[in-house]
Amino acid sequence: MPRDETDLRLHVACIMDGNGRWAGRRGLPRTDGHTAGEENLAALVRVAVKRNIGWLTVFGFSTENWRRPRPEVRHILGLHEKLFGRVAELNELNVKVQWIGRPFDSREARTPKYVQRAIRKAIADTAQNTGMVLTIAFDYGGRSELVAAVEQARTESDGITSATIGEHLYLPELPPVDVLVRTSGERRVSNFLLWQAAGAAIYFTEAPWPDFDEAELDAALALAR
Repeated sequence: MPRDETDLRLHVACIMDGNGRWAGRRGLPRTDGHTAGEENLAALVRVAVKRNIGWLTVFGFSTENWRRPRPEVRHILGLHEKLFGRVAELNELNVKVQWIGRPFDSREARTPKYVQRAIRKAIADTAQNTGMVLTIAFDYGGRSELVAAVEQARTESDGITSATIGEHLYLPELPPVDVLVRTSGERRVSNFLLWQAAGAAIYFTEAPWPDFDEAELDAALALAR
């Protein structure tokens, strides 16, 4: 959904890649890299608020990530429960939390119940905040989102159009992405926000996600300002 033309705040979307490689270079377990990545996200949220970013959307866990080794998946799930539990800090920053992913009641959804509870609580506990909107993509895939949107658009009287597809995305109110960030030297969008990021500038950096800092964010923002 297009935002008000008078709203100059940006929508930044991040593919947070390279946690495992960050850990490997330091001789640490991959799980330590994911922990460092979660801590860096919390730090980046604080920076993004200072930069008056309107929307920050991050790729936390994809539909493909379930194929990773089970101990690694369990660790990542625990980190997401912790992330959604940072309510006091988010409220202090006036940040509103959203989630985007396969609906919990869909046949394909795989989000565990305890993560679902953490997501619902974070959304409810930050619902009155009026500052930056932090959207966590969990159990998310752009293709899955588009397939579901097209299936629903097909039932509309107008049929399948850009408008009806947009109305049936997981979060129709999410504005178009202004700049898409991909860390750790990869140069692909990896099934992330395929519809919303269609016209976005793309910022590629060699820095792994735990090292993506204030200077890197400023360089990404410069592409869209």
